[in-house]
Amino acid sequence: MRVFKETQRFDQWWLRLIVTAVIAVCGLSIANAFEIKDKDTVQFWIHLTLSILTILVLVYLLLFTKLETKIDEIGIHYAFWPFNLKSRLLRWRDIVSCTVRKYRPIAEYGGWGYRTGFTKNSGALNVKGNTGIQIEFKNGKKLLLGTQKEAEARRILTTYSEKINRQNNLI
Repeated sequence: MRVFKETQRFDQWWLRLIVTAVIAVCGLSIANAFEIKDKDTVQFWIHLTLSILTILVLVYLLLFTKLETKIDEIGIHYAFWPFNLKSRLLRWRDIVSCTVRKYRPIAEYGGWGYRTGFTKNSGALNVKGNTGIQIEFKNGKKLLLGTQKEAEARRILTTYSEKINRQNNLI
């Protein structure tokens, strides 16, 4: 029994730079809020609360958002935390084809993250890069799971492609 496991996080340098810049702007906003003479005003508390919430949400998303993928003899398990609170399972019997391919994140899905494609039957869960595991289901829908382990993903899918073909021949 072979198993493929991968965990990806949003850890790109440019994303950290953007988050740092937003946090700095919110920090300045908090400092400006304390310069308001009458701190009992609604304006002060709204300003302060929104700035602190923005910082907390950005830090939370940067630290805790991750894409976990596992491929085994049962199928493909994935979770895009914190949006999927539990792992989802795509069983081999529901899959028509499964390949590793290069894709264009912006052109095909509008970027990275929890994405829907420009056609209603496609979607993507990706964190970075332009390589993914393209899954096509018997109901015509498609899902792309981003991967940074292209060679390892290809090897494991080759291992289980016989299982997919056997399931498809039973229909």
